[in-house]
Amino acid sequence: MTAYLDRLGARIAVTGSVLCVGLDPDPRSLPPGFPPTLAGVERFASLLIEATTQHAAAVKANLAFYEAFGSEGMAALERLRARIPGDVPVIADAKRGDIGSTAARHATALFDALGADAVTVNPYLGETAIAPLLERTDHFAYVLCRTSNPGATELQGLVVAADEERGAPSEPLWARVARRAATWGPGGTLGLVVGATAPAELASARAIAPHLAFLVPGVGAQGGAVEPVMADGPATMAPAGTQPGGGLLVNVSRGIAHAALETGPDAAATDPLARVAEAAAEWRRRLAVLR
Repeated sequence: MTAYLDRLGARIAVTGSVLCVGLDPDPRSLPPGFPPTLAGVERFASLLIEATTQHAAAVKANLAFYEAFGSEGMAALERLRARIPGDVPVIADAKRGDIGSTAARHATALFDALGADAVTVNPYLGETAIAPLLERTDHFAYVLCRTSNPGATELQGLVVAADEERGAPSEPLWARVARRAATWGPGGTLGLVVGATAPAELASARAIAPHLAFLVPGVGAQGGAVEPVMADGPATMAPAGTQPGGGLLVNVSRGIAHAALETGPDAAATDPLARVAEAAAEWRRRLAVLR
């Protein structure tokens, strides 16, 4: 199988955009006519796939929204995965990370059984905890670095001591994660998750790791601005920097899915599928890159 960054680059070239569509349907926020059940979640997620994949460089599914329904929820996610076109990379937002033998089973479960092309991982246990995922050279892992949630700085902002042996200055923990993760794995199988809600940190992370692909959540509903992300998000060095869009992906979930919840005369004249497709097309334009 072709390396993930090559497949992602090919898809970005096709769409002309770095839009990553979030497949995270909350049963409490489904449109009228979609019951707050697994059936409603799967039906709405199917609508999202139908309406958005023509505009998406990638799709990211947050596993929690399916795991909450137990084995039936995971079966639904497997069915949804099968509906996504083969040339659209799929990211499993699982935030995995554990001892080596467990991480190896994570790789089997997410890459082989589910069919994900990439996965989000937690670096807290260190490189060896995600090594089995990084060794899959046809797949990819996005390491949580500086996340977009309001409480991110509670731990990520803690200042760690300088490491003279590795040439690292005293810096926030998120910066040390970026610096260490940049050396992990065989190369070309790891990127960083850096939130749009922290544009200064995003720019600093890019300076630390100019060669890594970034997955950027936090635009739209979380309030992150697009312009700093598009300026500082693309990688500037190989391997990600030589790909279309610099290996950047910008995730949009509620900003697209909530278009189906619109009310009023104008909304009544269209169906949810059309409104979601229009929202996806607009985000594709906002996140456009040179082909």
